[in-house]
Amino acid sequence: MTDATVLTRRTRRVPPRVDESKLSQPLQDLFATWRQSLQQDFNGLTATGEVGQDLFPLRATGVSTRPMIAAVNEFLSSLDGEQRAAVSFPIRSEAWRHWSNIHRNVMRHGLCFAELSERQLELVYDIMRVGLGARAYETARNAMRLNEHLAELTGLPDEFGEFFYWISIFGTPSADAPWGFQIDGHHCNINCFLLGDQVVLTPMLLGSEPVLAESGKYKGTTVLREEEAQGFAFMSALAPEQRAKATIGYDLPFDGYASGFKDNVVIPYDGLSASDMKSAQQASLVDLIRLYTDRLPPAHARLRLDEVREHLDATIFAWIGQFDPAAPFYYRIYSPVIFIEFYHQPGVALPNTGYNRRHAHALVRTPNGNDYGRALLRQHQSAEKD
Repeated sequence: MTDATVLTRRTRRVPPRVDESKLSQPLQDLFATWRQSLQQDFNGLTATGEVGQDLFPLRATGVSTRPMIAAVNEFLSSLDGEQRAAVSFPIRSEAWRHWSNIHRNVMRHGLCFAELSERQLELVYDIMRVGLGARAYETARNAMRLNEHLAELTGLPDEFGEFFYWISIFGTPSADAPWGFQIDGHHCNINCFLLGDQVVLTPMLLGSEPVLAESGKYKGTTVLREEEAQGFAFMSALAPEQRAKATIGYDLPFDGYASGFKDNVVIPYDGLSASDMKSAQQASLVDLIRLYTDRLPPAHARLRLDEVREHLDATIFAWIGQFDPAAPFYYRIYSPVIFIEFYHQPGVALPNTGYNRRHAHALVRTPNGNDYGRALLRQHQSAEKD
């Protein structure tokens, strides 16, 4: 299947690496903080700073990853030697942790979509098609299309665009050895780790500003409307005293608590426990979580949801912001094995008119050390030494 946008792609050069010394001091300080975070060994998102044990065992799932192996190998075979060297990283490379939602070319690595041939770009989309659930693939592609729309709205085609995303391959695609891939760019950050037939698809952030194109080439394109609507509907279905318990604040964070360069963030549990919900409410919570576990291909998504269900009584729902049909908001779903946060933001690329529903992000992480499949990788390497 050929993505129609490949056939109409306009030539556009890769955004040059940003000269950070010419940026504002707040941005220079931000990037310095990012680099400082990378000096810490990876621990993972936790509730206390201590990593929970025995949560992510090595096991056979019985679900083949061969379609992903085949798609990545076909892409790699299309590259010349220089391109292959640029896109390839060791499985334990710290480049995994260098992803960010910022639109500028800062700390990017791998190959930019803009420098690929049309066939190579279509092969990248094939990797995304087989590596993601159908709805997640469409959301990721729509986030890219809306980044093109943002170029139209801002008149900044050298900063925003549909092809300003970078792909990297970690390790060598294999049915036995660990490997993975990463897609990195504005409002689309995908990290996929594979070991045998196990798949970890976190951290993964999707979003857009605006969430709906009201004009231009991609008029009508939208993202995250179900995540927004279903999250609000879940909060609406809670009893008043449950909503009070779920509400942990009213001042929205500017960014997610677990966004890029926050791999080791400590976020205590706070909010409404699923153990304090009625069975129908628990079922609705699982339906909401399914929107995020379905980012995986179908068979792996079912396994992931089963894993989440095993910890349902330890799952916490939290809300920040006013409870109002038009107000922006933040919600979080958090357990020992999954961390989800959906949130609205102020305008950043577009005029800042305060927090609004035109700018939204939805992020998923695997707490307790298994982002980037690190818990699985550690066990695998330990077993190899024995």
